[in-house]
Amino acid sequence: MSEQIDINFFTQELIRQIRAQDQFGTWGKLSDEELLSKKYVVTKEDLKNIPMIADIDEMKTADIRMIFQAIALAFERKTGVMCNVLMEMSHEGFGRCAVMADKIVICDKYFKDAHRFGYRTLEKLYADGEKLLNRALAIHEQYKPCIDK
Repeated sequence: MSEQIDINFFTQELIRQIRAQDQFGTWGKLSDEELLSKKYVVTKEDLKNIPMIADIDEMKTADIRMIFQAIALAFERKTGVMCNVLMEMSHEGFGRCAVMADKIVICDKYFKDAHRFGYRTLEKLYADGEKLLNRALAIHEQYKPCIDK
């Protein structure tokens, strides 16, 4: 990567999560941008090589879950409210992932063909993560009075 991209709060948490899960040091020599590119950037050429109908592997499921765990942990750091990540995924790549704080679903996403999941660029990953985190914060703020009753 030739240019340095401004890393947001979500992206810092995602990098922390990936590095923490790297128990054998496989990703240790890669920069943060290279690491995120290998895991989450899927180009149009890559998509051509991925079949339309296929089973999702455990690594891809773990990568998707890691995004929502990063959102949950970034949310916890900003608010102090504990979160849970719920994920249900069929072997065909259909499913849903949700993040709950208190009794509120602060973030959720449905997946179809999750084996083809990815972002075209790192910038889109950063922007989507920041958008999901900001939306989660807004939803929690909006519905927080309902919990207190």
